[in-house]
Amino acid sequence: MTTSPTAPEVTTAPLLSAQDLHVTFPGRHGGPRARAVDGVDLDIRPGEIVALVGESGCGKTTLARCLLGLVRPTSGRVTFDGRPLEYSGRSLKAYRKRVQLVLQDPSGSLNPRHTVYDAVAEGLRIHGYGGDERTAVAEALSRAGLRPPERFFLRYPHELSGGQRQRVVIAGALVLEPELLVADEPVASLDASVRGEILALLLRLRTELGLSALVVTHDLGLAWNIADRVAVMYLGRIVETGAVEQVLTAPRHPYTQALLSVLPEAPGAPVVLTGEPPDPSRVPSGCRFHARCQILASGEADRAGVADACRNQDLEVLSGGGESQVACHWATSLRGAGNCATSPHTPADGPPAN
Repeated sequence: MTTSPTAPEVTTAPLLSAQDLHVTFPGRHGGPRARAVDGVDLDIRPGEIVALVGESGCGKTTLARCLLGLVRPTSGRVTFDGRPLEYSGRSLKAYRKRVQLVLQDPSGSLNPRHTVYDAVAEGLRIHGYGGDERTAVAEALSRAGLRPPERFFLRYPHELSGGQRQRVVIAGALVLEPELLVADEPVASLDASVRGEILALLLRLRTELGLSALVVTHDLGLAWNIADRVAVMYLGRIVETGAVEQVLTAPRHPYTQALLSVLPEAPGAPVVLTGEPPDPSRVPSGCRFHARCQILASGEADRAGVADACRNQDLEVLSGGGESQVACHWATSLRGAGNCATSPHTPADGPPAN
């Protein structure tokens, strides 16, 4: 594995790539199928940390599970290191050694009957590791910040703090020397005082090991602190993406603006979205956000001449690369007119530290 102390160049070939990915699930009582992931392109390059953000139910966890090989896509494909992902057999087992999952709740992901040593060694045993198991476990614990590692070998999860348990989970992923971590809300269950330590650990692992990471979160403050790039997801699609500083200081999509407006240090009144996210089995026509859009409701879209398009004209799927993109008729019309589609609610210096 090559060491990558900084974010990769945009021209670097992606390590993981999703192309036109769709995941649907059967509807209730024979109703329409739920479109959990409804056309997503997403690239993650070597050494890059990408934050996938959005409110609950937007499809981000389903997308992450699909990228891990845990959910088979209905259509589209996932490639890793230039090769299509296969969802069965030895190829999948080999892939899961190179791409590891870190869950949000360390208490739920650690077996209370297993010692720390056994928890970290489990992956080695599954994959038939032929080296020195004790040395590999000790190195993984040390990299995760549990030093001296031998002190933790015989401890059980209930004897550890929440932050220590999360470090054990991370060590269990690191022991297989993966190239990519998929972290699903990695600090959501931790105290605020511990969150910064875990985020700093993930950044250090990127620097020292060249790890890539997809961080799934609803917390824009977390994205600001850890990610190189952010992808904002709404109702099964990515609606805005780009460098984290650009998206979170000058958001162009009304949905991104609304998410940022409720941060504690955001100036102005928060944007209150009406209603709940639409049912993924009944995706509305036009822009899928239009029924809740504050720009459409305020008449700004009418004044820009795009209100009809917002209600009736679908938007193209954003490409998976690192360039700044937005799926919004209104934002596109402003850019075409030479204006900057920024939000009055965005903090001038970015989201607050988490």
